[in-house]
Amino acid sequence: MKIRGDKLSSLAKERGLSAEQLAAAVERDGLKGTAAVSAVKNWMRGNDHPRCRPTDCAKLANALGVELSAFVKFTSQVRNHRGSPRKAGLLVDLIRGKKAQTAESLLTFTTKRAALNVKKCLMAALADARNFGADVDKLYVVESRCDEATRMKRFHQKDRGRAHSITKKFSHITLSVAERSGKGGKK
Repeated sequence: MKIRGDKLSSLAKERGLSAEQLAAAVERDGLKGTAAVSAVKNWMRGNDHPRCRPTDCAKLANALGVELSAFVKFTSQVRNHRGSPRKAGLLVDLIRGKKAQTAESLLTFTTKRAALNVKKCLMAALADARNFGADVDKLYVVESRCDEATRMKRFHQKDRGRAHSITKKFSHITLSVAERSGKGGKK
């Protein structure tokens, strides 16, 4: 779960709340005084430092008087997927901006091998959203990316004592879902 900084700052501006007032609502052990104010300002800018805990998000939602899903995106990661980022990136690009249910059905009927891990990542983000009370019909894929991970290096023996290197690529798949604020949208 990550805070969407633009949504948080616009909600605070609508309600007439400053960063100091929100920081007073969020204060806990290890996050008090100027540290809390600095953390709230970072979250409003879109920085996730210090990492926002689910309890902090719930306190912010209570202070703003909105539901948690109004300014939070639910993120999931599959690390070290055994496939190249280029191949998994095709699937990640396919579902970016789509409704969650549409993205799920696209991944179900795609014949590519990376579809299993991309779907696993999507389903984990959806389960996280359901646990925090988000409306499943309004969820859509906000962020989807595939980054390069470590490479496994192997060697294949060749003639006259030579060796040719074989590089096996891994990738990190990251997906985020959030509620769509407007009525219309992609299907």
